[in-house]
Amino acid sequence: MSIVTPERDAVRARIVDVASELLASGGPQAVTTRAVAAAAGVQAPTIYRQFGDKDGLLEAVADQVFAAYVASKTVPDDVDPVEHLRDSFDAHVTFGLANPGLTALLSDPLRPRSDAEDRGIAVLRERIHRVALAGRLRVPEARAVSLVHAIGVGLVLALLGTPVDERDPALTDAAWDALASAILTDDREVAQASGAAVAGDARAAAVRLAADDDALAALSPAERGLLHDWLARIASA
Repeated sequence: MSIVTPERDAVRARIVDVASELLASGGPQAVTTRAVAAAAGVQAPTIYRQFGDKDGLLEAVADQVFAAYVASKTVPDDVDPVEHLRDSFDAHVTFGLANPGLTALLSDPLRPRSDAEDRGIAVLRERIHRVALAGRLRVPEARAVSLVHAIGVGLVLALLGTPVDERDPALTDAAWDALASAILTDDREVAQASGAAVAGDARAAAVRLAADDDALAALSPAERGLLHDWLARIASA
């Protein structure tokens, strides 16, 4: 069993920092054991002992950088949930374009999702949930989460695959407009005081009711399950 010491932690942190810089400047292919060892002032076996192999090192780098990004996210109570979701969508695109090496690493379909990525998805779920509670979501929450994630990732990859001087500056807005049309209701007249569902859109009302745990608390578990099934069918219609 390996013994963790302050010195070992410091060496590990230095290696990860160096690898992060190489990833940012040259992409995953720049993070070689030799390059990292030379820049960090350690021997290659040290990297193997700390991380197992290059893939283990890349995972540590991805987790550190993405974890810092996720930690900066908040879901405030005092802002419009749709506007906040839009701002978060823009922030995701900005972060992805600013970190092309990390984006390339995270977009590998063969690698397992890290804990930091799971936390990022959890934050997205919470934001979508708030939109649902506001009566502005016209599709089931799970579908909305998948759509926002897929379109956000795809948009970043499409932009990164295009030369900077050829990128469409309106593409992010167009992507959001298409996404909003697919998942949001246009009706903004929500009765905030009473918590009433959005009028005029049965699907949005069904999604909102399904998201409102307090409203369903009076029902038995069996009744809640049955109602959730009915509401999901309405929301998916």
